[in-house]
Amino acid sequence: MSHAFAAPTTAAGAPVIGVSGLLSVTLALLGVLAVIFALAWLARRMRTFGDRTAGALEVLANMPLGPKERAVLLRVGGAQILLGVAPGRVNTLHVLDQPADIGNPAPSAPAPKPSFAQLLKRSLGK
Repeated sequence: MSHAFAAPTTAAGAPVIGVSGLLSVTLALLGVLAVIFALAWLARRMRTFGDRTAGALEVLANMPLGPKERAVLLRVGGAQILLGVAPGRVNTLHVLDQPADIGNPAPSAPAPKPSFAQLLKRSLGK
């Protein structure tokens, strides 16, 4: 007579996972990763698909004023607007009557970079 809560007479052993099991798990993981990358690529392509305002808003210049503050010069249509940008707020600083000429400044001669030996001497106070 067997009891209702007795252990079974033969204990089932743990299944042996061989090379075929490892291969199927690896292929399933690669398939999931491929689907994730395909969806990310598709989302990036779809985001730029409906962009009808291309060229209507353009950042002309951008200058950091502090660790988190910036001044940004925008061209909106034919007008230029200077904005102050800080975390959580954007303020109009000035609307330019005459468009600013944003040309490339004359390149100055770059300062020669100090060698490692010079940096080491400076850090050691010599």
